[in-house]
Amino acid sequence: MKLLITGIAGFIGHAVAKRLAGQGHEIVGIDNLNDYYDVALKQARLDDLADCQDVRFERLDLAERAAVAGLFEAEGFDRVIHLAAQAGVRYSLENPHAYADANLVGHLNVLEGCRHGRVGHLVYASSSSVYGANDKVPFATSDNVDHPISLYAATKKANELMAHTYSHLYDLPTTGLRFFTVYGPWGRPDMAMFKFTRAVLAGEPLPVFNHGDMSRDFTYIDDIVEGIVRILDVVPERRPRAAVEAGSPDTGTAPYALYNIGHGSPVALMDFVRAVENATGREAVCDFQPMQPGDVPRTWADTEALFEATGYRPRIGVEEGVHRFVEWYREYYKV
Repeated sequence: MKLLITGIAGFIGHAVAKRLAGQGHEIVGIDNLNDYYDVALKQARLDDLADCQDVRFERLDLAERAAVAGLFEAEGFDRVIHLAAQAGVRYSLENPHAYADANLVGHLNVLEGCRHGRVGHLVYASSSSVYGANDKVPFATSDNVDHPISLYAATKKANELMAHTYSHLYDLPTTGLRFFTVYGPWGRPDMAMFKFTRAVLAGEPLPVFNHGDMSRDFTYIDDIVEGIVRILDVVPERRPRAAVEAGSPDTGTAPYALYNIGHGSPVALMDFVRAVENATGREAVCDFQPMQPGDVPRTWADTEALFEATGYRPRIGVEEGVHRFVEWYREYYKV
């Protein structure tokens, strides 16, 4: 197939491209290479893909409507894996307009490209952040997510609603994936795995929020990628009309699906810190702090629907995953 991967210089986009390369597909990857975090890391991910003859990179900003429309018209994609977004809960407090440009305007431009290009399946990134301060665990896609507590979460909820509208109006098959705390080699420097490893290896204080009373459904990058690749071929179909379309949009009639993609087993934050200590062979200096605005105390994915659709369950536990990341970090940064 001819595939478009948006955000190919990003953490997940790079890993998906690496996984799909060499399988007979023609892959076009786009990214705007913004400076939200170290551009050199993004370029290094692209360099890592340089030997993949079936992967072609184009620098493009999804907020540029005409450029995106031209790309879709010229290329004729069969499937689209839309991973580009302005990420980060805390940064959305500092630069909210970046989220409107990338996550709302950019997402709309992708939907329009898929609609006019008659794309066979759009798979796009949502986030566990949409669950807000939900007390009911594990989080399921049938849960109410009308109370986001960060602008980032609100834009991801909007992405799901926009996709549902296009599925309903134009019979565009769309699948949203709510990612849960992805980590692993080539990860983002603004995420806990990166920050914790950097601080422990440097002997610097490690900020631990909510005084350590937090848990996350940490999900290793290889498990995320396997889920994406498998769901790419699970194309939603229009269902017989229901009497009342209530609850999650993926129970309605449109060719639309929504899945959690996580490990399915939350890890206490202090246990994660200990895994970093074990992998680095050094003791963490914890700086306990109160909860950050927009943050949540826990995440936990109900992944049964994804298993039923793909037959796949995540396999990499935190101890092994953290060890793999620390090995990569030491090699990449020569520490």
